[in-house]
Amino acid sequence: MPTRKHPRAALWATAGAVALALLIGLEIAARHYGGVPGPITNQAREVIFPPKPGPLYGGLALMMVVLTWRQRFIAAGAAIGIDAVFVLVRWALDADVPEGQFFGNGALWAMLGCAAFAITRRTGEERVLLLKGVGLGLLLVAGRKTGDTWLLITAKTRPNVLDPYVATADHALGNPSWLAGRILDASGSLVPYVIDLVYAQLAVAAVAVALYQLRNVATERRFPRHHLVRTFLVIGLVGPAFYMIFPVVGPIFAYGPGTSGTGGVEWAVANVWPHTLPSIGVPHPVPYDELTPRNCMPSLHTAWSVSIFIHSRKGPRLLRYAGTFWLVATLSATLGYGYHYGVDLLAGVVFALTVEAALRTYDRGWERSGVRLVAYGTVVFAALLLSYRYLPMRMAAHPWLFGPLVLLATASVIYGYVRTTRAWEPEAAPPAPPALRPEPQPEPA
Repeated sequence: MPTRKHPRAALWATAGAVALALLIGLEIAARHYGGVPGPITNQAREVIFPPKPGPLYGGLALMMVVLTWRQRFIAAGAAIGIDAVFVLVRWALDADVPEGQFFGNGALWAMLGCAAFAITRRTGEERVLLLKGVGLGLLLVAGRKTGDTWLLITAKTRPNVLDPYVATADHALGNPSWLAGRILDASGSLVPYVIDLVYAQLAVAAVAVALYQLRNVATERRFPRHHLVRTFLVIGLVGPAFYMIFPVVGPIFAYGPGTSGTGGVEWAVANVWPHTLPSIGVPHPVPYDELTPRNCMPSLHTAWSVSIFIHSRKGPRLLRYAGTFWLVATLSATLGYGYHYGVDLLAGVVFALTVEAALRTYDRGWERSGVRLVAYGTVVFAALLLSYRYLPMRMAAHPWLFGPLVLLATASVIYGYVRTTRAWEPEAAPPAPPALRPEPQPEPA
């Protein structure tokens, strides 16, 4: 029976074909539902038109992990030089440029130039490595575009939201979003500013951790088996599917004044967040506008911050502290700003650990302990979502029973992940015994 000689090549080809099909599908959906360009068109436009520079320069930084230091300086210099030309041309033409989008094209041109260089001037493993680096950088940018399109689709295709169900279930946890919102209101101006910055710049922390994990790619000429970018992309790819299944807009939109440019009091169930707890009643779907994303269940910001925390554990002390701070600040922001309910966060934690376990189990050839962990995490995640949807009244009526049960279920997944992955770690070699010194011998007379 013949064996496949290149299973990983077939896997990469399949993943590429699926990604291309997804992008094409999202392009069609964006034009159909919103009459706006999709991720492919938006990415192509940024070759010339003003882009958001953050994702592009983050992608360039990730791409440069495969380059030598000399090549990195050349790529960075080329990106900055091209951006300088674009800025001067736009200034000379007095072009209308959105705020904060004066530059960024140069990073995209540098990545495309490296791709062309790999195809025309490199062969074999060197070509593959450089193209992987370019693909890694472009995936970061494409992920942002894909996410924006997904959010548009959720708003256009899910006119009714299930916030009353989630808010009722959240009584079992003591309505933590209401409590966090009041604490944030009373904390002055500095704390809200810091956690808002952390919440908005989650990708910066992800790039920092990923750059640390990929720091040796240029010398080893290969990528590590598992790194943060993989987890980030899978969470971003799979997570939005649950937005369609369980559309929720969040406390500040469903129970508060909303925010600028999206839904507000006219669409809210009641304007009570965060100072008055919502009343317990029979939940039912409620209509909402076609602008606000239904992106609460599960909380992907929580899932991404959990993955950053996990991948920062093997870094130096400063990186570990930063990973912990980012996790705490992100959870505080998601609750304190009313973007999520408490039960969303627990679902996000379980979802992140299940995805992380699945990726690591795949790398280990679907080892039995890993498969059990992935299956268990999937069951708990499904049980959480089903209970929020079909048992919210019982959860609210018996908080001292269901609150601990939900927390215990989440803690059991955390414990299972820690226990399983620790067993996978190579045992440290015992210290070598000290060398025995020969006893001095008397000299012959």
